Amino acid sequence: MSKKGEISQFIEKYYLHFNAASLVDAAKGYEAQLDQGSKMLVSLAGAMSTAELGKIFSEIIRTNKVHIVSCTGANLEEDLMNLVAHSHYKRVPNYRDLTPQDEWDLLEKGLNRVTDTCIPEEEAFRRLQKHIFKLWKKAEEEGKRYFPHEYMYQLLLSGVLEEYYEIDIKDSWMYAAAQKNLPIVVPGWEDSTMGNIFASYVIKGELKASTVKSGIEYMTFLADWYSKNSDKGIGFFQIGGGIAGDFPICVVPMLYQDLEQTDIPFWSYFCQISDSTTSFGSYSGAVPNEKITWGKLDIHTPKFIIESDATIVAPLIFAYLLNM
Repeated sequence: MSKKGEISQFIEKYYLHFNAASLVDAAKGYEAQLDQGSKMLVSLAGAMSTAELGKIFSEIIRTNKVHIVSCTGANLEEDLMNLVAHSHYKRVPNYRDLTPQDEWDLLEKGLNRVTDTCIPEEEAFRRLQKHIFKLWKKAEEEGKRYFPHEYMYQLLLSGVLEEYYEIDIKDSWMYAAAQKNLPIVVPGWEDSTMGNIFASYVIKGELKASTVKSGIEYMTFLADWYSKNSDKGIGFFQIGGGIAGDFPICVVPMLYQDLEQTDIPFWSYFCQISDSTTSFGSYSGAVPNEKITWGKLDIHTPKFIIESDATIVAPLIFAYLLNM
């Protein structure tokens, strides 16, 4: 194993208890999974792409430390938005002090706020829209259908966005994924900006809903992928909660219970980074052991939960995996 760098040595020396210790344990568990030949799914919820996680996650992709991604439609598109409109983003460090009038003023300027960061509508949403519409239309005219992420891959690999690049392309995790044709599942894509835009074309009669493959087709794709890649185990590294995590983790009980493939292995590792706590029926805040009762995790599956800010924790774990 390669020698660990200063960041990794720092967390091993000083991150000794509570959530800090869980971070180190989870990082070592992730590394152990890779060392034994297991594959890893990473799920991205929240606004990880707008938080510019791509700066380090792209390297995780390039170094084959993730083998499939499950993400929200927002994370799928916001990495591209940051790529083509970065200089037009506006940071609002005092976002907690904003009044309703302040928020309205941002709207009128075409700035859609995500916590402390505003995404510029014209330069981000509309810039992508005019190019991806051509891909949707072309596919439909040719009688072809693709998943949402496949259209994004086509967009990136075609080169039509290059004139707009405002960050180093190596910092785009979607570009790294496109180059490898990394499998991605995007449950609930319809609630993203591009999903809303696509729906508007369907309503106007300019496109057919079937031109973009559905969530059910994503699940059937995932079931096939899991069956073909689980011989040495597949780990589950969950950043945030919500549908990005809930959707893919269900593939195991579906294969086992509904398809009666009783030899299908459980997820071989599980870690969730979340600030959600167990409360009134919260899936996102449920402790990993609850997943045993749903047939997702085994009694012996290494399980970790880090109750903290994913924008702080995830880069540190990825740095450890990269020997930084």
